[in-house]
Amino acid sequence: MKVSKVVTKIVLRVFIILLVAAMVPLFQGDQSKLQHIYLTFHYSWQLVFPAIIIISFFFLLIACGRKKFNEPEMNWLLVVNTIVLLVYVIAISIKVMHMIG
Repeated sequence: MKVSKVVTKIVLRVFIILLVAAMVPLFQGDQSKLQHIYLTFHYSWQLVFPAIIIISFFFLLIACGRKKFNEPEMNWLLVVNTIVLLVYVIAISIKVMHMIG
């Protein structure tokens, strides 16, 4: 039980740090490059799975926080969900950086 608690907190902190680091280019430098970036989706159902991942992340984060990270099953679900969300955010960041550069 102790291992899942530590791993969950580490993964959450890494996620928050990387999310803030990905937002740094939005607040500094040349904003004109970012004004002409549009992410388009050919089908609206392509937004369903990212929405499910984001909603489940917040649900698991709130549920684990309420129980003080004492349930190992919920902690591991949060770790897996956070890693998938992290991969998704990295993929979008890479796509945006290719559009800028």
